[in-house]
Amino acid sequence: MEQNKIPQATAKRLPLYYRFLNNLQIQGKTRVSSKELSEAVKVDSATIRRDFSYFGALGKKGYGYNVEYLLGFFRKTLDQDELTDVALIGVGNLGTAFLNYNFTKNNNTKIVCAFDADPNKSGTEIGGVPIYHIDELEERLGNVKVAILTIPAMEADRITERLVSKGVKGILNFTPARISVPDDVRVHHIDLAIELQALVYFLKHYPLEMKEEIL
Repeated sequence: MEQNKIPQATAKRLPLYYRFLNNLQIQGKTRVSSKELSEAVKVDSATIRRDFSYFGALGKKGYGYNVEYLLGFFRKTLDQDELTDVALIGVGNLGTAFLNYNFTKNNNTKIVCAFDADPNKSGTEIGGVPIYHIDELEERLGNVKVAILTIPAMEADRITERLVSKGVKGILNFTPARISVPDDVRVHHIDLAIELQALVYFLKHYPLEMKEEIL
C-alpha cells in the first residue's frame, strides 16, 4: 500500500516500531513476533498486525516477522537514509533541553540552528548547535524545512509567518497558541499541560487493563 494511504494513527506508531526493530537487528535477531513487539512498544498485538498488514508484512504463525524486511520498509517510509535539518526557535528551558538531546536516538533528524531574542545567547552554542538572534532568522535559516517552536504564545503567529515565508513546511508547536498556516504547511501541536491533564484523567477514570484499547 502506498505510504499516503496508511492511516495517520498507524503512521504515528511507525517510529516506535522502527526504534525497537533497529535495536533487535543490532542484537543480531532476524525475526520477531507480534507479542514481543506488543510487550516492547506497549501496543496490543491486534493493532500491530493490522498496522503491518497495510504494507504487506504478513507474519507467519510460529515464525513472526522478518526484522530486516520491516526495517527496510520503515527506513524508506520514515526517510531514515535522508537527514532532515531542523531549526529551534526559542532557547529557554525547554529549548535548551532539545538542544542538549538533539534527537540522538533518531539519526534522520538534527537541530542545526537555534534562534532566541536574548542578545546574550547570540553567538553561543549549546550541544554544538549555534544560536543566533531572532532578527537573523531569515539570513541564517538556509534551506531548513522543519522548525520547533518553544517560544511565548504571543510570539507564535508572528514567528510562524516568518518561517513560512522562508519555506518552512513543518512546525512542531510547543506553545499553547493554535497558529494558522497555509494548506501546504503541516503543524503538530504539543501542549504539555493538556497531555498531563489527559494522563491524569485516564488514570482516574479508566482501569489499567483498558490501556491497550485506548492506544
